[in-house]
Amino acid sequence: MVLLVQGGPEYYPVMDSPIPVIDDLAKTVLVTGSAGHLGEALMRVLPQHGYDVRGIDVLPSPFTTAVGSVSDRRFVRRSLEGMSAVVHAATLHKPHVATHSRQDFVDTNVTGTLNLLEEAVAAGVRTFVFTSTTSVYSGRIAEASGVTSWITEAVAPRPKNVYGLTKIAAEDFCELFHRKFGLPCLVLRTSRFFLDPDDDPAVRAAYSDANVKANEFLYRRVDIEDVVSAHLLALERAPAIGFGRYIISGTTPFHSSDVAQLAVNAPEVVERYVPGVREIYRRLGWTMFPAIDRVYVNDHARHELGWRPRFDFTRVVASIGEGADHRSDLARTIGFKGYHADAFADGIYPVE
Repeated sequence: MVLLVQGGPEYYPVMDSPIPVIDDLAKTVLVTGSAGHLGEALMRVLPQHGYDVRGIDVLPSPFTTAVGSVSDRRFVRRSLEGMSAVVHAATLHKPHVATHSRQDFVDTNVTGTLNLLEEAVAAGVRTFVFTSTTSVYSGRIAEASGVTSWITEAVAPRPKNVYGLTKIAAEDFCELFHRKFGLPCLVLRTSRFFLDPDDDPAVRAAYSDANVKANEFLYRRVDIEDVVSAHLLALERAPAIGFGRYIISGTTPFHSSDVAQLAVNAPEVVERYVPGVREIYRRLGWTMFPAIDRVYVNDHARHELGWRPRFDFTRVVASIGEGADHRSDLARTIGFKGYHADAFADGIYPVE
C-alpha cells in the first residue's frame, strides 16, 4: 500500500513500510539528473523516508542543488562530499540520439558514470544504484521481427543505437567496480515510465495516447511511482546483494507459453487473462495492439529485491472502466517534461 504524505502544496506517495537505514550517514544520497522525470521523483520521495538528498543536473530546477555535468570530474568530486549513497539517473536518452553526437553519449553516459564510480570509491560511498534501461534489448527485439521476445535478465542485451550501447558500457563499469573495489552496485533496467507521446507517427495516428500507454502496461511500461519504490529497495538491499541487474517493468499477466499466440493474436490472449477488457475498450473506442513484440519480465526484481509494483494492466483497466485516472499521483505531479528546447515538425523529438 502507498500512503500519501503532505509535502507543501502537493501530496507525495511513500511506502507504508519505511526503508530502514543504519545510521545518519546512511541517509545521505546524491541523486544525479535531478531535473529529469525520475530525478525529480526521487528528490520528492526520498526525504519522505528520512534521506538527506543532494540533487545535481546540467539544468537548474527546484530539485537541483548544484548545476553541473557528471562528465566534469571536479564537479562530481565536490558533489560527493558527505554522501554515503549514489542514485545515478542522469543520462542522455533515446530522444537525444538524433540531436546529439555519439561522443556526447560517451561523455555523459560512460565517462560520467566512470567519474561517479571512481570518486564514489575515493569518498567511501557505501551504495551505488544505476538507472539503466530495457532499451539495451532493442536490437535483439528488432532482429526477431514477427516473434514475441520473452525478456528476462538471462537474455543477452543487444542495443540498436548509441543510447543502449553506452548504457551497457556503464552497467559493465558498475560490475567492474563491485568486483575490484567491493562497491555494492545494483543496476535497474527500467521500461517506459515517461508520459510523452509515442515517437512512432503511425502509432500516434492509429491509437490515442491513453490507449497506447494502457496497452503498454501489458509488456513494456511501468508507473514512475513503482520505479521509485524499486530504487528505494535497491538502496536498502545493495550492501547485502553486492551486484545485480534487474528489469523494472509492470508485472505482465502473460506466461512464456503465450509468446507464439502474442505474435499473431494478442487481443485473444489479453481477453483470456483479463476478462471484460474487450467491452471496456469498445466503450472507450480503444483498440488492443494486434501483436506484441516483446514482454519484459520482472520476476527477478520481485523475488530478490522484494519489489511489489502496484500498477499493472489489470489495475489500469479497472481504473479506466470506472472513469478514473489510472496514473499514480506522483506520475501526474511530475507530468511531461520533454527533452529538447526546440519544437519539431513531426513528433516531440526527431527519430534517427
